[in-house]
Amino acid sequence: MNEEILYRIPGSILFVILFVLLIGVTTAGYLYGKRRHSLINDAVRAQITTLQSSLLGLLALLLGFTFAMTVSRYDTRKQLVLDEANAVGTTYLRAKLLSEPYASQALSLLTEYVTIRIEFYKAGNDDSKLREVNEKSEKLHSQLWSVARTAASADTRSVATGLFIQSLNDVIDLHAKRLIALDNHVPEPIILLLWFVSFLSLGLTGYTCGLAGWRHFMLTTMMALLIAAVIYLIMDLDRPRSGLIQVSQKSMIQLHESMMKNRQ
Repeated sequence: MNEEILYRIPGSILFVILFVLLIGVTTAGYLYGKRRHSLINDAVRAQITTLQSSLLGLLALLLGFTFAMTVSRYDTRKQLVLDEANAVGTTYLRAKLLSEPYASQALSLLTEYVTIRIEFYKAGNDDSKLREVNEKSEKLHSQLWSVARTAASADTRSVATGLFIQSLNDVIDLHAKRLIALDNHVPEPIILLLWFVSFLSLGLTGYTCGLAGWRHFMLTTMMALLIAAVIYLIMDLDRPRSGLIQVSQKSMIQLHESMMKNRQ
């Protein structure tokens, strides 16, 4: 299965689908258990209850494990934005140490580059826009590298040029790292396993209620809602381009504002 299938479906739709299916399997389990009520003895019921507890424990473990994975990826993306802003800011300061006309050229290109990086965030899931922004970013990389190479050729002993090249290399590397981090989702089979285990857990819970001959509808509905909400949160954290929880671009925006003030 293509790894991107679930991530192309809006999270709100997946939440509704998951919640409805959980209610459905719980109800189906309850109705089936009610039919089997008179055919199951106490020993078998005890075994089924033990199995239900084990499944719910497994579900809790999977939810915790997957949540930790998504939070880790979210923190990585957030750190990369800060690292990139710091790297561009450092390159901008070092560009001021270059001799003319290289300093002016580098400062202008870096200001434009930060604008493009903000557009990269705003592109969301628009593949054509993302391609366009990435092409602009790579073009600016080439132009900046050309300025650095020319400045180095003009003065091979310049310490300032060496420092500028070093930080520029960091900027280019962080661009690649951010691209990789955006597509570094939790593997889709893990998400599908969460769905499957949650269906089994609530289906068996409904079945156990049916064997007991009584079901607290509000509690089982709340249970389905909570499980669906946690899975939705996991998937939303893992949607850096379209989720409700987005990585803050504050550091990059502040850098852009600072650059624009310096140009005035």
